[in-house]
Amino acid sequence: MRPLAFGLLVCSTALVTGSAWIAVDPGHRLAAATRAGSVPSRLRNTPEVVRPAAASSAAVSFAELVNRWNGDVLWAPASAGTDIITRFGDEVRAVFGPIPDIDCGDSAAKIIPLEIDGNIVDLKPNPGIAGRPLQFEHRDAAGRVVKWSTQIARCDKPSLAGNVTYCGMNSRVSREVIGNVEWTALCRKSSPHQEIDPEPYWQRDNPTFARLGVIGFNRQSGEIVFFDGSKDRSHFDWRRAFTPPGGRSYHDESGRREAAGLYDPTFQIQCSACHDNKSPYVISPHMGQARIGYEGGATGESASAFSLGDYIPKMPHEERLPFRVIGSAYTTAYATDLARAQTLQDPSGTCTECHTLTTQVTGQRLAADAAGRDPVITAPSWSDTVSVRAELRKLREIDAHRTDWARRSGQGKIHPWMVPRDGGKVGAGGHQIDEDDWRQLSNCIWEAGGAECNYRPLYTACPPPAKPSGGDGSRPTDLHIAILSSTADDGGADRVLRLNWRYLNDYGGIPQRDDVRFNIAIRSVAIPQSRKPPEEEEYPAVAEARDDGFVAIAGNVGSAGGLMTIRNLSYVGHRRFTEPAPATTPREFRADLPAMCGQRYLARILPKRFCFDQTGIQYAERGELVFADVECN
Repeated sequence: MRPLAFGLLVCSTALVTGSAWIAVDPGHRLAAATRAGSVPSRLRNTPEVVRPAAASSAAVSFAELVNRWNGDVLWAPASAGTDIITRFGDEVRAVFGPIPDIDCGDSAAKIIPLEIDGNIVDLKPNPGIAGRPLQFEHRDAAGRVVKWSTQIARCDKPSLAGNVTYCGMNSRVSREVIGNVEWTALCRKSSPHQEIDPEPYWQRDNPTFARLGVIGFNRQSGEIVFFDGSKDRSHFDWRRAFTPPGGRSYHDESGRREAAGLYDPTFQIQCSACHDNKSPYVISPHMGQARIGYEGGATGESASAFSLGDYIPKMPHEERLPFRVIGSAYTTAYATDLARAQTLQDPSGTCTECHTLTTQVTGQRLAADAAGRDPVITAPSWSDTVSVRAELRKLREIDAHRTDWARRSGQGKIHPWMVPRDGGKVGAGGHQIDEDDWRQLSNCIWEAGGAECNYRPLYTACPPPAKPSGGDGSRPTDLHIAILSSTADDGGADRVLRLNWRYLNDYGGIPQRDDVRFNIAIRSVAIPQSRKPPEEEEYPAVAEARDDGFVAIAGNVGSAGGLMTIRNLSYVGHRRFTEPAPATTPREFRADLPAMCGQRYLARILPKRFCFDQTGIQYAERGELVFADVECN
């Protein structure tokens, strides 16, 4: 396809030529003005100007002019600071849009119930004993007090997390939906010794809790983000909402300071190992069990009210859906595990028709516990044996905290809590997956299977902009060049070359999405006598429009591959470190360049996505090509 041609036979201007950078006129006005120190007033005190020794004075003048005219919209997203949590929050906003405050104290938040022997349990003062000591009250589905107890050793649905209190009570889960993005926060009560005692901390109205975890998920793009509360804090308090990482905006200075000390900058918890089944809530083992109510209950009544029910609704999370973790610091820390993780298919077709299982914890622990089977590998290596033994020990600890009532046969049985064909309908009398089918599935889970497992990478690649398949099909439209008259304050340029186009960054359906910028590589040559439109190979190459080898001269204007390159151009009006205005129609992009007479300008406009993962930046495959002949007659 021949590039767009613009027959602009008007008084116009020229620019960059080969290694000389700028084709100046015979008077060398730009170069001379710079050497003599008589830089025009609109160039004086230009911020972020760097003058490398290898750059010619003409190149410096060009870069200074471009930076002065466009510098307020030449900036990379999430580049306002180096603090890990602050930058992390800026990255998240650039992908997901505004992050809501985390509020587990809101009236809409749900309490995760503790269930023992089919009854709901809470910690309250016992009115039947002098002094009303705190004890555990057991109520049946009808609300009748069944008994009081002084300790909790087991429960029906112990946590599978492995590093928190197995039978904790009165944790809270909060959910907020903003467009395509679902935010789920868990304010978890836990104790260092992972057991529960009759202390005020465990009461429902006590706002103190130990673990703060938040998941954001875009159900259209499959992008997911995790952030945890700092591990240096002994406790949190949900009486006030928590400021999100990076504050509420670039200019929320107090919020950014507060959040920097609130969240964990070391990412000690590898959230993606458990929350990886492509669901908005990316159902954790504990939440998965908490959804399940008892069919019949202990007394023949429905006790489903004890569960979280549809507060966390069922959503499709098919194996082929896109799925990618956001957060460059997090994904760098766990880059190897993210690259290795795979989805798998149950060879028997029993378990993965409805569920996405992986070779991470959702397979190794959640599947084993849900199916009521021990992990097993048919022909294990020594490292396999060590890994399986470690997981068996953890499953034994979990099972030691499970009530006999939950494991019993007949009415009320909830373990295993996922059964063939009936799934979570545990009261339907379903049986365990049979031993042979489980062995095949377990081999797949522990990466010891073959083609029957249909292994596929769990995480999908960051989609480059303007790619028709694979996610983001948006591309620039309405490209055109205007050649404007110069003024006495235009630094000696004959004319001003204005590039215009429109573009909507609509990946994931986020109106405030802000992870795409544009690079522009410019080449200028003398206008050929034939005026024949240029061939594609005459334009700057894609490599010359990328950031590889970029050398800054003035801010985001410099050289790459021997040509002048402008990088990180945002849309008109999106000034440095400001939040993007919501948009559902294409935004206007514009770049003003100084130009000289008698030159042909060839530009490659290359969109790029800041992936905010371990892959860095993804560039469009080709970009857009435009040229103009500038004739000053």
